[in-house]
Amino acid sequence: MRNKILVVDDMEVNRELLQQILKDEYDIAQAENGKQAIQYLNKMHDEITVILLDLMMPEMDGFAVLDMMRKQGWLKKIAVLVISGETSSQIESKCFKYGVSDFISKPFEVSVVKRRVRNIVDLFSYKNQLEEKVQKQTETLRKQNKMLQFQAEKLQENNVRIIDILGTVVESRNLESGEHIKRVKGFTRILGCHLMQDYPEYGLDKKQIDMIASASALHDVGKIAIPDNILLKPGKLTKDEFEYMKSHTTRGCEILNSIEGIWEEDYRKTSYDICRHHHERWDGRGYPDGLKGEAIPISAQIVSVADVYDALVSERVYKEACSCEQTFHMIISGECGVFSPKLLESFRNARKEFEELAGSNGESQEG
Repeated sequence: MRNKILVVDDMEVNRELLQQILKDEYDIAQAENGKQAIQYLNKMHDEITVILLDLMMPEMDGFAVLDMMRKQGWLKKIAVLVISGETSSQIESKCFKYGVSDFISKPFEVSVVKRRVRNIVDLFSYKNQLEEKVQKQTETLRKQNKMLQFQAEKLQENNVRIIDILGTVVESRNLESGEHIKRVKGFTRILGCHLMQDYPEYGLDKKQIDMIASASALHDVGKIAIPDNILLKPGKLTKDEFEYMKSHTTRGCEILNSIEGIWEEDYRKTSYDICRHHHERWDGRGYPDGLKGEAIPISAQIVSVADVYDALVSERVYKEACSCEQTFHMIISGECGVFSPKLLESFRNARKEFEELAGSNGESQEG
């Protein structure tokens, strides 16, 4: 298919001359003034490759045509060569500001007209093809990114599903508190949100907090490997039994490590850190690794407070439930282990929300 050129000139002799020069290589359309040219472009602008435009015309001059073409966005796809006997620098400068590609001076020289038109046609054809290719590639990348996002979302859903399944298994073993995991998730989210606001230096955001809250369901997954006579013992554990119970942290990590190929890395690491380190203490007297201070992953620190709080306000086979008042002061005073001063400050700020969640589950009463 040949390129089409629109010749716009009020002088018929000029239009016919240009048609004779270019008709062997291009399809030619004519307009005798700017108004007629705009009418043609409104209907056929997608078919035009180049416009040869006279500047001085009745009804609508060349500059008015250029102005309309710019407003309609046609100058991005259609090259314009000005045909004029006026060659002053002011005129040329004004034309170039509109985006005119080149000039053809009157009277016409056949070889110059052919060469300049051919150069512009080739340039704009290449430019338009390149833009179309870029547009297609952009659309392809957009679709690929959309697919990757969908796959990432499905992977995240799988991670959450894995966590929920394992959490349910733990609940089925630990007959004392079927709602423990759900509440720990809630306390974790509350405390994480306050820590995010109170201490930006931890770099927490909502996505990370949601992930930590979800992964908190696996903090006791290692209890799957603890025998019933220890896990469900109503009385105080012996020293050896307690040591075996403590191994639920490392046994849980072994379980998580055995699940390969379906974990998203951030979820896997967060779940692992929580499972292994939620019994570490700020003063280094926790287990299994005796981590101290900020060496303890912040995810595990948050879940540790949530876990202790729920254990205290919940009734267990070996103890009565503590009131929210008692539980708050026991944690703040260090009766239940030593926690980060920053974490305790956020815990103070979150006190009301903790008590509302504890109360809504009917697991404790205010003292």
